[in-house]
Amino acid sequence: MTDAHTHVLDFFTPRAADWDSRFPDDGPAYAAAACLLGLRPGDAVLDAGCGTGRALPALRAAVGPQGTVLGADLTPAMLEAAARAGRGDSGTLLRADVARLPLRDGALDAVFGAGLISHVARPEADTAELARVVRPGGVLALFHPIGRTALAARHGRTVTDDDLRAEPRLRELLAGAGWRLESYTDEDDRFLALAVRQV
Repeated sequence: MTDAHTHVLDFFTPRAADWDSRFPDDGPAYAAAACLLGLRPGDAVLDAGCGTGRALPALRAAVGPQGTVLGADLTPAMLEAAARAGRGDSGTLLRADVARLPLRDGALDAVFGAGLISHVARPEADTAELARVVRPGGVLALFHPIGRTALAARHGRTVTDDDLRAEPRLRELLAGAGWRLESYTDEDDRFLALAVRQV
């Protein structure tokens, strides 16, 4: 296990039990973001770094009963919290590292990643791994229920241009990993970057 994995586990494990209660009003924002993936009935989608699985019900609603919904997270306590909340009913919960997904090339139509980009160990390699498992023309949504400025303020910081989620940096990062950034929204109540998998 790498130092980055240890950091993720150390951060999320003690927070898993009360994660949803700390952010009780985020559900509609997750659902709205999931709807923007353009999923159709029968599609296959991954919630990468799914945490407590708050996006899984909306993803299931989008792909219907014939579709495939996977929720992958590195932290067992988060997956346990998702199962306790009944979100395993909406998709298959997997303990997996987004750097090495147990999926074949092009297996998915879309990936949803809430808060993901801030916690990956190797952003370029990890977004390339997400590209590997998505078919050409498939979609990646990088989401957070609050924007960069509001999130930085919550943590007592200011936003800087070297933030991975700053539009120029993110556009370059994604392009190098096989994605084309299609839309970028950074408002107080939502961060959402939508990218399309290149051929």
